[in-house]
Amino acid sequence: MRKFGLIGFPLSHSFSQKYFTEKFRQLGITDCQYELYPIEDIDGIGTILQDPELCGLNVTIPYKQAVIPFLHEKDAVVAAINACNCIRIVDGVLRGYNTDTVGFEGSLVRKLRPHHDRALILGTGGASKAVEYVLRKLGIEYLYVSRNVGYGVLRYEELTGDILRRHTLVINTTPLGMYPKVDECPPLPYEVIGPQHYLFDLVYNPDRTLFLRQGEERGAIVENGYDMLIGQAEESWRIWNG
Repeated sequence: MRKFGLIGFPLSHSFSQKYFTEKFRQLGITDCQYELYPIEDIDGIGTILQDPELCGLNVTIPYKQAVIPFLHEKDAVVAAINACNCIRIVDGVLRGYNTDTVGFEGSLVRKLRPHHDRALILGTGGASKAVEYVLRKLGIEYLYVSRNVGYGVLRYEELTGDILRRHTLVINTTPLGMYPKVDECPPLPYEVIGPQHYLFDLVYNPDRTLFLRQGEERGAIVENGYDMLIGQAEESWRIWNG
């Protein structure tokens, strides 16, 4: 049996097990299974890795950066952004990849317009690094916005209406609004959002977060993280199968 799975905490929001289980069924694959591994501390990965049948892992919040020390090898993207969400395991060697970049870019560009040339990245966690990587690749200027104070990071209290007007692409990489806390959203001056804006939420459960609804009500283009999930999942499957 070839085993794959997802580590993170919590995992009540995850569609990954259902997605891969259905994929195996559709392809007639009977020697693979996909499990959820909710671990409250990254050190819990040690027990999971003792399974000799484990061939690959996906990594989600909050461990995309914390998992790095457990890797034996890193691909070029992981080395560049220091965030990993996919691990291939061969003969006990863990090689890290980042499939968020593939999934995010593929989903983002479908609705991207030429005037979406300045972006706000909400959050500074592991997923934000994949977003930054793609924006750099596409030549889109960006600012980070977060509750965490840091060099080059704008605090939410400092985000004015004028800044939001100029930055017409807004990407939420935080878990705000994720099920079951669906009444939460990033604290933005939503009143200045209009049809010129494009709001992208990496959250996919629910399919319309409060963040996206705020934008949609004002005529903005919106996109959730579901297609990104599909893209990164398919890229993970390609990696695991060489």
